[in-house]
Amino acid sequence: MKNLIKLGLPFVLALASAAPQAMADQPGKHPAYLHALTDLRNARANLIRKKGGDAEVKWDERKAIADIDNAIKKIKEAAIDDGKNLEDHPALDADQPYSGRLHHALEALKAAHDDVNQEEDNDYAKHLKKRALEDIAGAERRTREALCNFGDKAFCK
Repeated sequence: MKNLIKLGLPFVLALASAAPQAMADQPGKHPAYLHALTDLRNARANLIRKKGGDAEVKWDERKAIADIDNAIKKIKEAAIDDGKNLEDHPALDADQPYSGRLHHALEALKAAHDDVNQEEDNDYAKHLKKRALEDIAGAERRTREALCNFGDKAFCK
C-alpha cells in the first residue's frame, strides 16, 4: 500500500498542477465580445459630456450613447455578462480637446464593430449579434453627425 501511495502521489500531484494551467490557456467562449464591450464602454466614456456644448451635438451624443447601451445589452445577452456597470468607463485624458474625444469614440466604435462581427454558430446569438451591429452602426452614424455639427466638415455628407 505504501508503494502504491509513493508511486501514485507524484502522478496525482502532476495531474493536479497541470489542470489549472490547461484551463487558463483556453480563451473564453466569446473573447471578441469581451473586447467589444470594452470598446463600447470606451466609446461611451468619450461621448459623455458633463456640461456645456452645442444642443445639436449633445443630441447626437445622447442618441449615440443610447445606441451603445442597446448594443452592450444585446452583446451581454448573446454571449456573456461580465457584471460591469455601464458607467464603469476607462479613465480619459482630462486635457484632451472634446473633438478628440469624439474621434476616439468613433475609433472605439469601429473596433467594437470588428470584434462583434466574428463568426457565430449559435442561431440565437446570431440574431442578437445582428441587432448589436445595427446599434453600433447607429452610434457610429450619430458620432459622425456630432463631429460634423461640432465643425469637422470631413464628417459632413
